[in-house]
Amino acid sequence: MNRQARQLFPESDATLSARLQRVRATSEAICAPLTAEDHVIQSMPDVSPPKWHLAHVSWFFEAFLLRPYLPNYRTPEPLYDHLFNSYYQTHGTPFPRAERGLLSRPTVAEVLAYRAHVDRCLGELLAAPPAAHAEEIARRIELGMHHEQQHQELLLMDIKHILAQNPLRPAYRSDLPAQPCRPAAEATWHAYPSGLYEIGHSGAGFAFDCERPRHRVFLDAFRLASRPVINGEYLAFILDGGYARSELWLADGWTTVGQCDWTAPLYWRHDEDGWHELTLGGPRPLDLHAPVCHLSFFEADAYASWAGARLPSEAEWEVAAQDAPLSGNFYDSGFLQPIAADVTAEREGPLQLFGDVWEWTASAYRPYPGFRALPGSLGEYNGKFMSGQMVLRGGCCATPAEHIRSTYRNFFYPHMRWPFTGLRLAREA
Repeated sequence: MNRQARQLFPESDATLSARLQRVRATSEAICAPLTAEDHVIQSMPDVSPPKWHLAHVSWFFEAFLLRPYLPNYRTPEPLYDHLFNSYYQTHGTPFPRAERGLLSRPTVAEVLAYRAHVDRCLGELLAAPPAAHAEEIARRIELGMHHEQQHQELLLMDIKHILAQNPLRPAYRSDLPAQPCRPAAEATWHAYPSGLYEIGHSGAGFAFDCERPRHRVFLDAFRLASRPVINGEYLAFILDGGYARSELWLADGWTTVGQCDWTAPLYWRHDEDGWHELTLGGPRPLDLHAPVCHLSFFEADAYASWAGARLPSEAEWEVAAQDAPLSGNFYDSGFLQPIAADVTAEREGPLQLFGDVWEWTASAYRPYPGFRALPGSLGEYNGKFMSGQMVLRGGCCATPAEHIRSTYRNFFYPHMRWPFTGLRLAREA
């Protein structure tokens, strides 16, 4: 890298290249336990075949870095720009999402060769970035790495759903550690006074555009539960007829329960041996002390009503989490499953704000005051989805640890429950 370009990059070329290589290698490590057949399945329209994820994150670097900034760049297959474009209408015509499982070609080997080609070309670009574009290249490399980390979590979500359709109940990995056998902490309440607070990202460090700008919100006094709702508590809701009591449910939620015949969280099963849940390590007895997982927003809201509480707003959640350490049960922990909190560690404030399960909030995914989308096609990354979805906070057991922040806004439609989603209760003060 020439001296002028190096001065424009926010970190050394060696550090940036090492981070990029590590992120790229993690995606392939996630897919390493899969067979070639596993890579091609699309178990529902919201799920993408693992092979497609591997190709799409490479396409992102190709489309937004290599094509505009690497002189004389040549793609191995021009049609990849159509096949692996997810939703960027201003860039081109995306291949229909619900039909990704029809793509038996390119093969897994060809997709891995495509990744290797993109990696080599990224190395060339980082070795000698055009000085006039070095700052923008660095920003897009950072965005591309966080985009790929999002897809690493999506990969694990989708792999779990794909394997769950198989009556053989295959394990994604048979070597995953068992969940710790420990009791959950007693649920208590943390109080927060009314007042004017600031939320949203500001200052140094990466954040998505939807996390900005930092702004003020007024909150009435509230209380937040000391930990997420656990399986044993949610089982009590089921045994009390929670899925049969219309008064607990939002209208759309009650309609969804009837149409989908929901009687328990996704991946729960009951047989003569009791309750079990399907994990990425295969079927396991239900851990009553671990946070409940794979709930839709509708189920989370119904449980909160049953418990005489409510879901927190995203502003309440962020105020409670602003000073909490960014530690928890993430992808890096290796469990790939929510676990009971370690109550022996001394700490103040609520437990498990980060990791284990994404926590549904009562807030719709909408722009913050003063929000501005990124210019060009990258402006389609977040802003276009600010309709009809609900915000979740905190990360989960499949989120890379370095990918999370207290300001991070995840979002899903209220009926979705294949993500690693749970809940934490709130109440008025």
